[in-house]
Amino acid sequence: MTSQKVLIVLTSHDTLGDTGKETGFYLPEVTHPLDAFNRAGLTVDFVSPQGGKAPMVGIDLEDPLNKAFLDDSEQVSRVENTLNPAQIDPAEYGAIFYAGGHGTMWDFADNDRLAQIAAAIYEAGGVVGAVCHGPAALVNIKLSDGTYLVADKTVAAFTNEEEAAVGLTDIVPFLLESKLIERGANFTKVPNFQVCVVASERLVTGQNPASAGGVGERMVELINAK
Repeated sequence: MTSQKVLIVLTSHDTLGDTGKETGFYLPEVTHPLDAFNRAGLTVDFVSPQGGKAPMVGIDLEDPLNKAFLDDSEQVSRVENTLNPAQIDPAEYGAIFYAGGHGTMWDFADNDRLAQIAAAIYEAGGVVGAVCHGPAALVNIKLSDGTYLVADKTVAAFTNEEEAAVGLTDIVPFLLESKLIERGANFTKVPNFQVCVVASERLVTGQNPASAGGVGERMVELINAK
């Protein structure tokens, strides 16, 4: 069944503005949702804006799901050899999930092909999910009627307060919370770094790394409900 496939999107961007620091996708925001997808028997593919190796940060080996992922050479190979958006047929997927990490702020919002893929999956009855900075991908997704996907939907993402707490307010190209509100989203949030997962129709979003597993679980529920 094609609807049992999930497309996980990772950033290709590896530098944190002009700070000289590395960035990329945040590993727990992949391993925790992936665990939910795997337990549900879903097939997963990885894609990134540029294809090929996706830069990884957040490598905490005290997290058993991270350790299991990094110990699995097949899994590591898949994030080092991601698909290119041009290789993706949206009709094959029942869901798309955007993992976070600060890198997403530079290459998710303006990727037209990924936006078209997500819109196609959503309009075919599929599920769109994103966590932390992953919702950067949502800010420019338009449906076929010309409206923004997030308009009038309740959405969670990394908050302006959390961005300030990590000292990157002036480094990121835009503030995610502010941009989602600008696009017509009903932004919801909880105190910094606490769990917040929200489903609005078939759009599932989470505020921060702590919310990643919950986004995966909620996506599985919606996929199975179809």
